[in-house]
Amino acid sequence: MTPWGEMLRTAARMGVGPEGFWRLSLREWRMLTERPGGAAPLRREDLMRMAESWPDE
Repeated sequence: MTPWGEMLRTAARMGVGPEGFWRLSLREWRMLTERPGGAAPLRREDLMRMAESWPDE
């Protein structure tokens, strides 16, 4: 099942109104919502903060 409600809310947060949303092709929607290059790599400072929060015991 397609999550239309979630997709419409995402479009609204991006400033795309309902009329514009329904005119988008699936390819255009994917281009608007996909992250370029996938997820960003974890930064060292974030890793260190995580290690402090959840130390190995």
